[in-house]
Amino acid sequence: MPKMKTKKSASKRFVIRPGGTIKRAHAFKRHILTKKSTKNKRQLRASTYIHAADARAVRAMLPSV
Repeated sequence: MPKMKTKKSASKRFVIRPGGTIKRAHAFKRHILTKKSTKNKRQLRASTYIHAADARAVRAMLPSV
């Protein structure tokens, strides 16, 4: 059997932490920022965790980790 390949797009977007939780960045922070409030943009800076329903799919994309 050949080795399973990591989806490179997923490896750039997600980080699996030592405890097993998966970190991700917030969306809606790339462009059209003028109409967004300063508070909203500041809160989008922080990282967050993926939802439990998505964890299985993300782990399948990151087999080597």
